[in-house]
Amino acid sequence: MTSLDTGRLQSSWATIARFGDQVPLFFYSTLFLTHPGARDMFPLAMDVQRDKLVHALGHVVSNVDDLPSVVPVLQQLGRDHRRFAVTRDHYPAVGDALLATLEHFLAEEWDDDLAASWGKAYGVVAEVMIAAAADADADSPPWYDATVASVERRTASVAVLRVTPAVPIPYVAGQSLALEIPARPRTWRYYSPATLPDEDGSFELHVRAVPGGAVSTALVQSTRVGDRVRFGAPVGDDLTLDRAVRSDIVLVAGGTGLSPLKALLGQIEAEGAGGRRVILFWGARRAFELYDMPAMERLGRHDWFRLVPCVSDETSTGGFIQHGTAVQVALRHTDPGAHDVFLCGSPEMVDGTLAALRAVGTPDELLHAERWGTDERAGR
Repeated sequence: MTSLDTGRLQSSWATIARFGDQVPLFFYSTLFLTHPGARDMFPLAMDVQRDKLVHALGHVVSNVDDLPSVVPVLQQLGRDHRRFAVTRDHYPAVGDALLATLEHFLAEEWDDDLAASWGKAYGVVAEVMIAAAADADADSPPWYDATVASVERRTASVAVLRVTPAVPIPYVAGQSLALEIPARPRTWRYYSPATLPDEDGSFELHVRAVPGGAVSTALVQSTRVGDRVRFGAPVGDDLTLDRAVRSDIVLVAGGTGLSPLKALLGQIEAEGAGGRRVILFWGARRAFELYDMPAMERLGRHDWFRLVPCVSDETSTGGFIQHGTAVQVALRHTDPGAHDVFLCGSPEMVDGTLAALRAVGTPDELLHAERWGTDERAGR
């Protein structure tokens, strides 16, 4: 069996990375020319898909000498690719295009030994993904069809949708679902249900139209009752309560990052707080952007829950709304180092909040935040 020269793999990938966007452009051109049928699996706009390819390959190759660390990533990729109707038979075509791309850019550095190492590395990657997809097929369909049951446009850029899947989707509070809409075929973006499923499986989605975001803008501005949408299988466990000890919890949300945290509150309400107290710091730039206040105030009637709304761009808000970002207000009112902290918002909000909490000594084991790619987390 050909040995895997991890040093040369990493060195050659570093060389490839210097060519930037030329690499995925060459790869996809090769794939689509040699296997034209593969084009229908990908979005019409390929800019985000190109970035995903580069990041995924870079992550796998840079950790190829520690396979256990990348196996979970590969397994999720395998499960996710089911919704593109990818089968075992498609993997050789991708491998051929990858090797052709490497040979093109590495030029004189490319030789039989390096080709063999890359071929073996890709074979390992493909088999892990194929096995994960097969296991997932035994438990769940590749996607779930659903119908939009109601649309509420709470602000010019935020809509609350209620969707009813044809069959219930087995998610738990805090998980995310990839979403595809007919207006943007094969372009999937992650959203978190904001409520537990009703008896018929219906649940809420909170969507903010992101500037330049084709999917989020279409959802907010164009979605109508009766529209069909499609969801992928539930993913993620960083925001689920299974990862938290049964102690007091601090929730920090920015804008529609409220969604998974509202679902967590619904779970606690349904199961009973069990002596645990929960405080939510929900931030927006202006008071009118706190679009779900009636629902939050209803929850505020429970003695185990406290709501602290925050605004950063208004100094005089009146009532009980606090001035500052959600994390700034949280640091004024709580000791985050003494509680599990669940946080969700835009990529910038999440990164900034994590940095602020770590700066005051909050240990990483108390911090809970999902880590998707920038466009996926932003719902573009």
